[in-house]
Amino acid sequence: MAEVICPENRLFEITPEQLLPKTMEIKTRGFRLSQACAALVKDQIELSYSFAHDETYQLETFRIVTDQETEIPSITEIVPAAVFYENEMKELFGVNIKMINMDYDNKLYRIEVESPMAPKKPKEGE
Repeated sequence: MAEVICPENRLFEITPEQLLPKTMEIKTRGFRLSQACAALVKDQIELSYSFAHDETYQLETFRIVTDQETEIPSITEIVPAAVFYENEMKELFGVNIKMINMDYDNKLYRIEVESPMAPKKPKEGE
């Protein structure tokens, strides 16, 4: 079993404009993309991009709290492995991710409902 050198996991809330420079910076520090996900929290969407360092065991996560209208730049030019994560965020949550390297144009999953995990829009008169 590997020795845990750095047990500290850090979370940084960032803006969409900070995502690309922060991703480039963390990649140059030797981190790799470990996971990316979206979650619906109180009618907003939280995007989390987690990066791990294989030698220090450090984990750093960038979190963006957003809505469906805000444009989020794709990190696939910097981290190609993000392609499926970002397509999933776009298709299931309706996240407005722009310039995904291989955009599946909402055809990654065979689902009948558009953006089934997106925040529910209020009906007329509510």
